[in-house]
Amino acid sequence: MTEKSKLETQIWKGLSNVIDPELGVDVVNLGLIYKVVADGVSPPKAAITMTLTTPGCPLAHVFEDLVKQQLLDIPGFDPYRDLSVELVFDPPWVQDMMSDEAKAELGFE
Repeated sequence: MTEKSKLETQIWKGLSNVIDPELGVDVVNLGLIYKVVADGVSPPKAAITMTLTTPGCPLAHVFEDLVKQQLLDIPGFDPYRDLSVELVFDPPWVQDMMSDEAKAELGFE
């Protein structure tokens, strides 16, 4: 297992501030983020692979902007230029992907 780059760590931190508008819980604790990859070149490039709780989520179109807005403060990184966000549905999201904190907040425990 490789150590996360500084940029990857900053992206994960920013993602923890992206709140699902319907559930009111951040996308990291919901288990919606599958992968974050960042390179070490200048300007840095990054990619996020994520999912939604359902393929037919009516707010799917807002998530990319929600993610990018939370990453604007990373020095030397422009998420609107240097970040790709890929929505995937394989593997499908299941409730077990949520953190214990999210399960408790949503009443699943």
